[in-house]
Amino acid sequence: MMQLLDGKALAKKIQGQLTEQVSQLHSQWGRVPGLAVLMVGDNPASAAYVRNKERACKRVGIASFGQHFPVSVTQAELTTAIHALNQDDRVDGILVQLPLPAHLDAVALLHEIAPEKDADGLHPLNLGHLVRSEPGLRSCTPAGVMRLLAEYNVDVVGKQAIVLGRSILVGKPLALMLLAANATVVMAHSRTQDLGGSRSWRRQRRADHSHRGQ
Repeated sequence: MMQLLDGKALAKKIQGQLTEQVSQLHSQWGRVPGLAVLMVGDNPASAAYVRNKERACKRVGIASFGQHFPVSVTQAELTTAIHALNQDDRVDGILVQLPLPAHLDAVALLHEIAPEKDADGLHPLNLGHLVRSEPGLRSCTPAGVMRLLAEYNVDVVGKQAIVLGRSILVGKPLALMLLAANATVVMAHSRTQDLGGSRSWRRQRRADHSHRGQ
């Protein structure tokens, strides 16, 4: 029988918990946690993601330090902005909204974020912790998937999980998290041949779990 994994309900529950935690941190620190989001240009999808992040921060009481740069911004200017945020005691998390314009080196910029402020878990140090199944900051979307599975007591031990996509932001981290949870992971991507006809895919299509995202 199919089980619905309700991401919206879980998000609401987590936001309530975060509101309490932020209040406690304010009492301890004398300030609330802060998140800085750097966005370049006016990509509609990126703008929507950034707005959602800012609204989520506001709902739970986290300070938002958004920085919006024109598409003409240089690598050096963004690097300087990241370094300033690394030193800003009001900022606890930094993320660069991807994708970036073609003239910018996203990987190099992600390397400039202080590992302890790496909100997307994409700094090499945090990715290394993930590969070694060590504690560390994790990419948000795959961490959310794992949290959703845990909320509904979905036991992945020994189960086959098919991950569609191999991006560094979602696909690869999710595959590693599932491996750490002792799932048997199959990855498929844009070059995968005859996915629909594969035995693994047919078996997965018959699985009794589905989820609804935010």
